[in-house]
Amino acid sequence: MVKHQPLQVYERQLCLSCITGIYGCRWKRYQRSHDDTTKWELLWSIILLFTFCLLLVWFYFWWEAHNDYNEFNWFLYNRSGEWSDGTVPILATTAAGFTYIAFLMVLALCHVALGQQLNLHWLHKIGVTAALLTTVIGVISVNQTWGQEWDVIPISLQATGPFLHIGALAAVTALSWIVAGQVARSEKTMFQVVVVLLYLSVLLGLYVVPLYISSPCIMDPSTLKQRPDVIGHQGAPMLAPENTMWSFQRALQMNVTGLEADVAISVDGVPFLMHDLTLRRTTDVGKVFPDRHMEDASSFNWTDLRQLNAGQWFLKDDPFWTVHTLSSSEKRLIANQSVCSLEQLLRLASYHNSTVVFRLRRPPPEHPCYYSWINDTLQAVQESGVPQSLVMWTPDEHRAQVRQLAPGLIQTSVEKRRLKRLNLDGISRLLLRYNKASTQEIGNFSQSNISITLYTINEPWLYSVLWCSGVSSVSSEASHILKKVPYPIWLMRPDEYCLMWVSVDLISFAVVIGIFIFQNYHMIRYRTSGMRSYNPEQIMLSAAAVRRSSRDLNVMKEKLIFSEVGNGVGSAEELYEDNGYDY
Repeated sequence: MVKHQPLQVYERQLCLSCITGIYGCRWKRYQRSHDDTTKWELLWSIILLFTFCLLLVWFYFWWEAHNDYNEFNWFLYNRSGEWSDGTVPILATTAAGFTYIAFLMVLALCHVALGQQLNLHWLHKIGVTAALLTTVIGVISVNQTWGQEWDVIPISLQATGPFLHIGALAAVTALSWIVAGQVARSEKTMFQVVVVLLYLSVLLGLYVVPLYISSPCIMDPSTLKQRPDVIGHQGAPMLAPENTMWSFQRALQMNVTGLEADVAISVDGVPFLMHDLTLRRTTDVGKVFPDRHMEDASSFNWTDLRQLNAGQWFLKDDPFWTVHTLSSSEKRLIANQSVCSLEQLLRLASYHNSTVVFRLRRPPPEHPCYYSWINDTLQAVQESGVPQSLVMWTPDEHRAQVRQLAPGLIQTSVEKRRLKRLNLDGISRLLLRYNKASTQEIGNFSQSNISITLYTINEPWLYSVLWCSGVSSVSSEASHILKKVPYPIWLMRPDEYCLMWVSVDLISFAVVIGIFIFQNYHMIRYRTSGMRSYNPEQIMLSAAAVRRSSRDLNVMKEKLIFSEVGNGVGSAEELYEDNGYDY
């Protein structure tokens, strides 16, 4: 007598189907497997993890580099000759790529948590490869053209490090659920030991990371120095065209204590304000002098320069995406701006009792003022009537002669040098990029009565870090933003930070221990109860895993197919064809 075993009907598992379907296009129950992941798929999992980590660093870099987006766009302009915001496509592609890879990482972790075999679909493999190659090319390109910007990562960690540590610790603590589940389900002692040791190594490493976190904002608030002065770099270029009179006036309205500009010398010996080598970007030289738009800015005389409009480009290009915030009267005023001379700037600064710092660019060798450029500039300073104590003199050429002719000028160096050399040259102030001076160096210079001005500081977090470091002044394109920072974004006593660090570590450790105990208790109870519920995912369709004949495998597949038909998952014809049968 033949006994027939009734066909068991199973409930739908929509969540599991979505996880395995999106990750590996395994939408049907009979397509899934609890077999060990193949070595090839393990390799792709490692590639996915590496791509995720690389994109995470890349995304963080561009997020913190927001302070220097204008500098990056200027680099692109020098290479291409056309002004555009090159950060927009980079940010868009980075955000899209990071979101996509992070989503795949979540799906992969879900596979591991549910005991499913990892099998990344070939379309996703192409996507991961494209994201990896694109990011690697981007890293190489930035390293070659903008390598100094990598310093923003360690500097930003001084502001974000304590909080990123808490976030990383929370993420690794949450992963303990998956790790504990894998260890509890595994029957291989070596696998259990390796996984536990690897996880504990990462966890303990995060526990001691605060020993290596150094931030000037972890300090006694009573030792905080006064708020750093803000100098308007090219005026207020986010609110008005750079190096124009209206730009400097807008900066003064934001309570800046000084003004910074870039100075060139015209062919007839008049120092004027211009940042670029040519006039193409910030004037309408192509319209007024179409045959000379590629010439050096210093090849024009002052009469020609006064004919150029220096404001319309700002309304057209909108370099900082701020034109929409301007009123109609401001736009009309901006549209009528002209090239500004150094004497005009000095008179404005003298009227408002503001410091002036300018960088002087030497004209080309064929220029009539190639040898007299220092004297011409010094003469303009003296004729303007500005007090010498308000002028920061930066050119190194003929500095000794300048000190004799104008002893009241603030001798300023744009290069970091030894204290002995600075004192020998009579230099009392440094003008450096913010990544060129560490917190320790800032303190050493301050003790030697040498003030430091760092540029270009546009972000409140960077301003706060430098404030805690003891910087005396900063140069900024965003004086209207820094005006709203009356106190460092965060300030924490060392004992408060230590208490927070220890508390977070103890909470994390307690949660991890609790999760491991719970997972092991649950698995022991499950194994000793002898009550194993029937799980359709335990049907192994691999002959090597099940060690059954091909006929038995086909019978098992047919039972599962009819079960799917009974549940309305699909038609019998579709399921037979998907599984390689001739219906």
